[in-house]
Amino acid sequence: MIGRLRGVMAWKQPPYLMIDAHGVGYELEASLTTFQTLPEIGAEVTLHTHLAVREDAHTLYGFANLAERTLFRELIRITGVGPRLALLILSGMSVELFGRSVRAGDATALTRLPGIGKKTAERLIIELRDRIGDLGLHSATVGLAGGSIAPLEVKPEDDAISALVSLGYKLPEASRMVQNLETDGLSSEAIIRLALQAQVRR
Repeated sequence: MIGRLRGVMAWKQPPYLMIDAHGVGYELEASLTTFQTLPEIGAEVTLHTHLAVREDAHTLYGFANLAERTLFRELIRITGVGPRLALLILSGMSVELFGRSVRAGDATALTRLPGIGKKTAERLIIELRDRIGDLGLHSATVGLAGGSIAPLEVKPEDDAISALVSLGYKLPEASRMVQNLETDGLSSEAIIRLALQAQVRR
């Protein structure tokens, strides 16, 4: 099991990223919450990781802190919640807000997350309410360092739409979510985060 990865940020386009660790490029998937903490291309970064092994694929997931990874692992233990849906949950809500919603039994707040229906929200509350207390107690900082690799020039709005499609939204819906925002001067990660937060508030 790969539990932590430290290296140089080689490439990132939500929800995917690559870390170069001693000449080996590790591909990972991460939530938009974690993407908000990532340094620039060429900088040093440390992520906590979870390796999901299936017959047809080995997928590595990265997390900015232990609380997020702990919640991810709790989520994928629940029937009907796979890694992709767990990332959507972590992208749309902070660990703290998710914890408050579960403890309060607020199924309505959870159903505002993409992919979460009423039955799934109720199942999350029932199965996690007694285990959610410790998830916000652990944290880990992401290390930053200077680098010389220049990032690719990508229009943030297009990057955000592409990422939302990767997260499961249809292209017309993803485009509408981004077009409804004030995006001047924002990074793609910030745009995606705002788009998901707008969906949760609807």
